[in-house]
Amino acid sequence: MVFALSGCSKKEEASNLQSEKKTVKLAYVNWAEGIAMTNLAAAILEEKMGYTVERTMADVAPVFTSVASGNTDAFLDVWLPVTHEEYMKKYGEDLVDLGTVYENAMLGLVVPSYVDIDSIEQLNENKELFGGEIVGIDAGAGLMEATQKAMEAYELDYHLLTGSGTTMTAALSKAIDVGNPIVVTGWAPHWKFARWDLKVLEDSKKIFGDVENIHIVTRKGLEEDLPEVVAFLKNFKLTDEELGDLMGVIEDDGGEPFEIAKAWMKDHDELIQSFLPSK
Repeated sequence: MVFALSGCSKKEEASNLQSEKKTVKLAYVNWAEGIAMTNLAAAILEEKMGYTVERTMADVAPVFTSVASGNTDAFLDVWLPVTHEEYMKKYGEDLVDLGTVYENAMLGLVVPSYVDIDSIEQLNENKELFGGEIVGIDAGAGLMEATQKAMEAYELDYHLLTGSGTTMTAALSKAIDVGNPIVVTGWAPHWKFARWDLKVLEDSKKIFGDVENIHIVTRKGLEEDLPEVVAFLKNFKLTDEELGDLMGVIEDDGGEPFEIAKAWMKDHDELIQSFLPSK
């Protein structure tokens, strides 16, 4: 209808434009650290900086596609140089890397410490112990691709189960409760290392790579559109202790992660203030 298109005053147009500019779109994958970091960033942007934040959860491939196409503003959980290398090769020209949010991340195959093996090489000779299964996460994750490569490199006669971070930790919890052996795809930072006594199996072939860093990437043009947001994201950095504590609180509370992140934010004001861009 014509009147719907022409009935907006200049003042209303300016107001609408300002409202549009005040919305930040963050995407994340259902991984413990991504949930924690994204909800904390959203809490800070809303409570401390006056933005409205739209949070969208999806698999990692659609997240990269959405940021690269400009439909999403930022993704705070990019593992480099190995895990998400292929995604960065594919989409990197359409992304802006703001640097690291967390250092010394790692991937690997994880077992409870009571299991009497220490290396990936030992898995085949203990196939019956583990039922010939490795409990994985979502199919598109870089960790799953690395695990497939490890299975080929070490000639593991195992079946890699797909699921999610949640189903993986549920299986791990169930096995530990009764003292059963289990091998899962694992990564740090993650609250499971604080909750249970676990060990990462030695990877002599370095299929999972050495330690990695978690980066923040944004769509092109975000710095021109929302410079204050980009300045904040560049300042947004968490230590192992800080991120581990936040992840643990979110997991233990069982409530809405955003509300838990807001409460955590209020209890860590000095840290939060260090993230805010200078006026």
